Amino acid sequence: MATTYMTAEGLQKLKDELQFLEGTERPRVIAAIAEAREKGDLSENAEYDAAKEEQGHLESKIALLKGKIMDARIIDETSINTNEVQILTRVRVKNRNNGQEKWYQLVTEGEANIMEGKIAVTTPIAKGLLGKKVGELAQVHVPAGVIEFEILEITL
Repeated sequence: MATTYMTAEGLQKLKDELQFLEGTERPRVIAAIAEAREKGDLSENAEYDAAKEEQGHLESKIALLKGKIMDARIIDETSINTNEVQILTRVRVKNRNNGQEKWYQLVTEGEANIMEGKIAVTTPIAKGLLGKKVGELAQVHVPAGVIEFEILEITL
């Protein structure tokens, strides 16, 4: 598994999700399997099959989360320079095509949440903004064409 860079907050979210899956979801699925098993013939028991399938998905997700947590590397937020757009910075941009201003924060894929303005550094918009400074223009290639952003402000 590849090293994943994230904030301490992002790592904590992964740990919280893992704890929920292991502490709440795993016992629920085990109980569902036990209940289905009590209903008799397992060869024709759809509830048992569904519970076993859910258990397989759950265990896969738990293993994936454990791997991400083990391979995670914390990004030191104090070492981030706000002279240019980089991971963890918040950037205010003006869309030169329609005049709208927006804030984006560039984060790791695991922390992305478009409703909070957090976009993954692997997205086309983030890739186009990375390395830009206040006053510079970024041409971002998106499926609908090219969007030109003016960098207005960079903060943490």
